[in-house]
Parts: sequence; structure tokens; C-alpha cells
Amino acid sequence: MSVVASPPRRALFVAAIAAGSFLLFLVQPLVARLALPLLGGAPNVWNSAMVVFQALLLGGYAYAHALARLPLRRQAAIHLVFMVLALLMLPIALPNLPAPAPGWEVLWVPILFLLTIGPVFLLISAQASLLQNWYAASPAAGDPYALYAASNLGSFAGLLAYPLLLEPRLSLGAQSTVWTAGYVLVIGLVAASAWARGRNSKRQVAGDGLQASPAVAAAESGPEPRRFKRALLWVALAAVPSGLMLSTTTLLTTDLMAMPLLWVIPLGFYLLSFTVAFSESGEWSAILSRFAPELLLLVGGLAMVSGGQSNPIIAIAMIALLFILSVALHGRLFALRPGTEELTFFYLMVAVGGVIGGIFTGLLAPVIFDWVYEHPILLLAAAILLPQRALLPVMERFWTNFRYQTILAGAIVIGAGALSYALSQAVEDARGEAILNLTLGLIAAGIVVIGVRWAYATIFGLLMLGLGGIATLEASFLGDRTRSYFGIYNVELSDDGASRMLSHGTTLHGRQWLAPERRREPTSYYGPTSGAGLALRSAAPGANVGVVGLGVGTLACYRKPGQHWTFYEIDPQVYEYSRRGDFTFLSDCAPDARLVIGDARIQLAKEPAGKFDILVIDAFSSDAIPLHLMTEEAFATYGRVLAEDGVAVIHISNRYIDLAPMIAALAQASGWDARLRQDREYERDGQTESIWVAMAKDEEALGRIERNVDATWSELPTAAERAWTDDNASILPLLRW
Repeated sequence: MSVVASPPRRALFVAAIAAGSFLLFLVQPLVARLALPLLGGAPNVWNSAMVVFQALLLGGYAYAHALARLPLRRQAAIHLVFMVLALLMLPIALPNLPAPAPGWEVLWVPILFLLTIGPVFLLISAQASLLQNWYAASPAAGDPYALYAASNLGSFAGLLAYPLLLEPRLSLGAQSTVWTAGYVLVIGLVAASAWARGRNSKRQVAGDGLQASPAVAAAESGPEPRRFKRALLWVALAAVPSGLMLSTTTLLTTDLMAMPLLWVIPLGFYLLSFTVAFSESGEWSAILSRFAPELLLLVGGLAMVSGGQSNPIIAIAMIALLFILSVALHGRLFALRPGTEELTFFYLMVAVGGVIGGIFTGLLAPVIFDWVYEHPILLLAAAILLPQRALLPVMERFWTNFRYQTILAGAIVIGAGALSYALSQAVEDARGEAILNLTLGLIAAGIVVIGVRWAYATIFGLLMLGLGGIATLEASFLGDRTRSYFGIYNVELSDDGASRMLSHGTTLHGRQWLAPERRREPTSYYGPTSGAGLALRSAAPGANVGVVGLGVGTLACYRKPGQHWTFYEIDPQVYEYSRRGDFTFLSDCAPDARLVIGDARIQLAKEPAGKFDILVIDAFSSDAIPLHLMTEEAFATYGRVLAEDGVAVIHISNRYIDLAPMIAALAQASGWDARLRQDREYERDGQTESIWVAMAKDEEALGRIERNVDATWSELPTAAERAWTDDNASILPLLRW
């Protein structure tokens, strides 16, 4: 039996789904950007936000699945009423929550996002599957799953639009207004889609419309345990790319900046993978899936090299790997899609997988692991789940027909184990030619066993262990590495054993000599000729000094008798290194210094006006810039707590971003004079090249520092066109391309 079908109106449904997805992924960086001034700019801010968004997406799919049981007209009425009621929460604005207590950010951030955008986000996230379900109400409609590609294309466009169009041009308030207008438009498109299907609300019977893929049709006719296993496979195929997207984001933002441009790159490619994998032709999906196992060996083998992702080439390769693995896994997911009668349940399971991947990477991994072990674990899971076709058809036929497959594959794995051990020794000894040859040998072994899933995954794991993985694990077992919400720290001895160092991500954050006669000697970026060193040496004996960012406490050893020092540190773990004696600058030189745990900008706002004679801003996370400390509003806070003749000294050394033009723009906006000090005395023992800027309301205050005969200060370069504000900031003009 069939029903008479009205025209499918495909363009209308594509527009409604794409517009909703565009708004959905436009709002994610917008809300996270709103929250940055409260959260210190930690890389995990975005991962926490993504976990909330994925949970809301799951809620939206569950809502769509429950609603799909009702007649179509009732579905439309309920959904439209809820969408109109959600207008009461717009325009988007953060709720007035108190700042998080130190250590509770991992719970506070999700609550903040839920209260800010939760109901609205849930409703929009529901409509991709809900409208596909409405579309499938017509037997003439064709495959509704193809509309999921349009949904993810809209999502990808929304992600690109935020950092490239909205963020550089509009204030946060204006962005929220634009988003609200878009939401009203989406309500209209949803209403039009509902009207288009209102006269055809009967669902087609079996035999009309889309059928399940052959593999799934067989599963559906089988016993319930088989259907349960199929649902678990859907969840796994969705969870691994979701987790990889977040772990790749962590690798990127740790060494650059917690900002929308870098948040959206992995997420954008992740979403684009759905568009490729769920396309009706499937040609590109088949091509990329065919070569995914080889690429995983070539690029993924570097995943356990500590700090390797700071190399831009490797970082780009990791993003490419994320995209291709996501296409391959989502392509397998598409091949296992059910018929339309289970469409909403299928998307519900995809959302469950997304949440599981997000929770593992964004919430559990930072607590369980002291390094980004979630990334190689997820790559190993991808190796197990990937569609596996041998590079050459003859190899595929060989493994399929060979009687002693397990024995031969096992022998190759044992040989790969010996190569992995030899590779780890070559890496430890830095023998370049041996590293290359042994790596190629392991990759060749992995390519040979493609098609024997367990052997391929094992050899891939051995490759990661050989290429730096064993050294990374040793650092964890020795207890040298610690992970907090704000980053990954490693305490280690220098190669000659003469000093102890603290690194954050891939950036050195401090060094202390172990010899008693040199323990108080300032090192790294803080030497006597650095901008901070010059400013602190010029301070009067009774001066009040504030330092934003404790590090290992090096600056404390510029303290003079009678001075009063205050350190502001957002991460309690950083203070722990000084408290337990790993680094003794603080206890040796300023044992009575006041230490304030919490975000410096929030804590400085509580201090009395004119408190400090010198304020040092040195609050980088690895090489990532805490954006909320570099805005006009932040500099207004610094100006308020500085004395009239006080000096602010700001550390702007960075591998990727030229901050000097922005500091010049902020100085102009604040009405301050400024000078730049580039210390190139890094050839000296223990010193590191650094760039500092000194700023003051009083020209004479800068003169006291400039009169130091040991160093030369220079004028700042031409100011950036526009100073950063809490409402408007973009690093694109400042990138060192």
C-alpha cells in the first residue's frame, strides 16, 4: 500500500536544515568567546564547552526521537511552540554566576554554558534529524540521509563565518543580535517545512521510500543481540572521531592561543567529514577511506612524541589525519545506516557516541592522564575500527584466502616488536639514519598486514611506542609530569644536570641552577638585562610589586629589602612546585610574599587603586596568550591598580604572534607611554631571548628604567588598527605567517 506523495520540496528542507546548523555552530565559538574573560583563556575552556554542546546535541536528538512517535502535525506544533518560547532567552548573554573556585573550573564551565544557551541549543540541534524525518514522510522524497550532508555543510560554514567575518567586525553584543535575527529566520523556515508536509503526514509503509543498506537489513532481520551490537558499533564509530577532534584541539591550542580561529579548525574538518561521508555519490569517501590505514601509519605514528605537535608541519598533518580518519569512520557509519523507520534512533546513537568521545577527552582524560594520552588511545581505536582494504588487491586476496593467516600475521607482529624496541633505542641516542630506516620498516610491516585488523592495530601501537612513546611513558612513571585544567607541566633536569626546568606544553617556563651559590640567579626570560629584570632593578626599596603569573618564581629574586610583593597565579599546581621545593626562588628570596590563587584580572579588580609601583604581566600558558589579559578593559584594570608614577611590564615573547603592534594600540587607547626591550643576551649561560614592553602614565617613570646603562629600549612599532576589547578581538592581523 502506498500514499499519494506531494512534491518533496527538497530545497526548502535543505535551507531549513542548513540554516539551523549554521546558527548551531556559529553560537558555539560565540558563547565560548563570551566566557573567556572569566576563565583565564585555558585551552580546556573550548573542550569543556564542546562537551556541553555534545550533551545538548544528544538531548536534542533524544527530543527528536521522542517527538517522531507523534503525528507530524503535532510534532510541528510542539516544536514551533518551544522554539518561540526560547526567544525569551535571547539575545545571548552570560548569566551572573560567581567566579569559579580554584580547581572547580571543570564543573563550573559546563554549568555556565548550560545556563547561557542550553534550551535554545537543544531545540536547534534537534531539527536536523527532525526535519529529515519530516522530509522522509513523502515516498517521493528519496534518501533523507543525504540531507545530513547539508546539515554539516551549514555547520562548517557557521564555524568559518565566526572567526573570519563576525569576530573581526562585530562586538559580542552585535554578534548576539545578529544570531537572534538568524534564529527568527530559522523559525520561519521550520514553519514553512512543517506546512509543506502538513498535508502528507502519513508515513510510507514497507516497500515505499528508502530501504536499509544490505548489511543493516540482514542485522534487522536477525536476533536482538545482533541489533544491539549494531547500535554499539554506531556509537563507537561516532565516538572516536568526536574524541579525536577534541584531542587535536588540545594539541593546537596549548601552544598557540585559546581562540575561536584555532577552536574551529579541528571542529570544522570534523563536520566537513560528515558532508563527504554522507554524500549520495560516496566517491571521495571511498577514496579517502581506502588510503586512511596507510596515512594513519605515516602520521599517527608521531602521536606520542612529547611536544612534537608544536612543529607547524606536524600540526597540519595531524589536522589532515583527523579529517581523513573521520571521513573513513563516518563513511563506515553511513554504510551501516538503517531504513527511515529507525532514522531518529540512528542519529540518537550517533549523538551518544559524540558525547562519549567528548566526555572521555574533555572531562575524564585531564583527570586520569598526566599527558595527552587520549590522543594516541583514540588513534589506536581508529586503527581497530577503520575500514581495511589492502593497498594492492593481490594482498587483499592473499589475506582472505591464506589458511595460516593468524600464524603469519603473528610472526610479522613479533618482528615488528623487535623493530619497535630498536627504534626506541635509536630515538634515545638520536641516531637519525637508524630512526628513518626502522620507522620505514615498521610502516612497511603495518601496510603488509592491512586487512588483518588485530595485527594492523598492534603494529601501529608499536610504531607509536618506538617513535618517542616509551620516553613519554617513562616521564609519567617517574612522576615528573603533572596535568591540570590549565595545561600539562613537566619538571626535568637539564642535559648536564646543572639545572632544573619547568616546561608547560612545549615552552620553557623557568629554570633554576642546582648549585647553592647560583640558586638565586635569575635565568631564562628573566635575566638582569631582560625588560622585567631592568624594571625590577630600578624599583625603590619600599616599592609595592605585583606579578601576574608565578612560573617557578624567578622574579622573586629581584626583591629588595622593604619591598612588598604579591604574586597572582591562576593554577594551584604551579604554586605547588614552589611550595614543595622543586623550585626555591620564592622561599629563598621572598618567603613573605603574598600569593593570590585565581584569575589575575578578577583578583586585581578587588585591589585598592594605586596599590602597585610595578606590575609585571607574565601569564602565558605554554605559548598560548590569555586573551582576556590583553584587552582595553584589562589594561584599564592595570591602570587603576598602578600608582601615578607606576610602571607595567608586559612579557610578549611568542613564536607565532607579533604582539608588539597590539600593545602599541592598547597603550594609545589607555593614554600611556611605552617602550620595547628585546633582550638578545641568550648566548649567556641560562638566559633566553625575550621581548618585554614597559608602559607608564608618566614619561619620567619610564626614564628611570631607560637610564640603566646595561640596555637599550626602543619605540614600539606602528600600532594595530584597532585595540583588542572584551567584545572584539582577532589575532589574524598579528600572526607570523
